[in-house]
Amino acid sequence: MSLDYFTRALLEAVLAGALAGLVGVLVVLRGRAFFTMSLTHATFPGAVLAAILGVSIPLGAAATAVALVLIATLIGRIPTQGSAVASGIMLTAGFAVGSFAETAAHVPIDVGSFLTGTILATTTADLGLTAAVLVVAIVVIAVYGRHLLFASFDETGFRAAGLKPARAEAVSLALIAATVVAIMPALGAILAVGLIVAPAAAARRLVRSATTMLWVAPVIGIACAVAGLLVSRAWSVSAGGAITLIAAAVVGLAHLVPQRRTVPAPAAAGSVVAS
Repeated sequence: MSLDYFTRALLEAVLAGALAGLVGVLVVLRGRAFFTMSLTHATFPGAVLAAILGVSIPLGAAATAVALVLIATLIGRIPTQGSAVASGIMLTAGFAVGSFAETAAHVPIDVGSFLTGTILATTTADLGLTAAVLVVAIVVIAVYGRHLLFASFDETGFRAAGLKPARAEAVSLALIAATVVAIMPALGAILAVGLIVAPAAAARRLVRSATTMLWVAPVIGIACAVAGLLVSRAWSVSAGGAITLIAAAVVGLAHLVPQRRTVPAPAAAGSVVAS
């Protein structure tokens, strides 16, 4: 039985909210928000090129994201540059390539849909991709989550234990990149970062341990995505914008809650690009 467009959008909101909230914990605890924003922008040229060539948009977004992450990693290894510079270059380069491709190809493309998403146009393939990435993220964090959290809070101790921070960083970056690609059709290259960062930021304020964040952040993510979609339907406004604004409001409300202690910041934030 085929699902109507709003049911598909609602399912995508649940899946995307859970995925963004779960992986967002790794983003917030490691201080990768700027890197994630750069990565969401890096998917833009791939989406444009894929539309021009008539191939899968998530596939195109994934290809350019991987390419730009590799470039940013190389730039980040230059002692005089660093990860912030690399992420900034990745952000601007992504938009530049997408804009150039759009104008050079002379093909009418709804660029706005790539920037802010079209969750109401969710397809069965979109649902399948988001669900698959969510399952992978759950499995990886269930098996390797302790290592990822350990590396985020104490990289020096992680090294002293004979473990390799670069491997943990690579796993985290792979999950972040996959999440960005999976939810981009729904929220776009600009708004996706809001759903990834905000629920985890709110959860960090509300709970006392990183492990609990892994449970609470997905619930907040689902609530924000579903609420935004319902507001969009009731008031005929942008779904992506409504979802992002609600997520931002939740972070603000979380900071109004009296708190004895929050999840501490990592002892050594490290690089947002694997070193």
